Amino acid sequence: MSWQVRYAPAAREDIKRLYAFQLTHDLAAARRALAAIVKGVELLQQFPFACRKADPDNPLLRELPVSFGASGYVLLYEINDDTTLTILTVRHQREDDYH
Repeated sequence: MSWQVRYAPAAREDIKRLYAFQLTHDLAAARRALAAIVKGVELLQQFPFACRKADPDNPLLRELPVSFGASGYVLLYEINDDTTLTILTVRHQREDDYH
């Protein structure tokens, strides 16, 4: 079964912001970073419950760490129902508010 993945407006803006930041430094790195995030989303489509809980009191709020270079990204998402999840935010692990 493949889950439907939706993106909250904030998550779309996060991805644009992170891509633009990488783009100012290295086009190839920006493309690889975006590909790593896409690969992470593909994992979520198959196994959304395999990722760690972001809040011990809410088993449906989870986060997926995405490796990239020496650090990576964190996708915060919520499982909405039996077939749908929503990515709420995407942060680089070195950002102050990544969690």
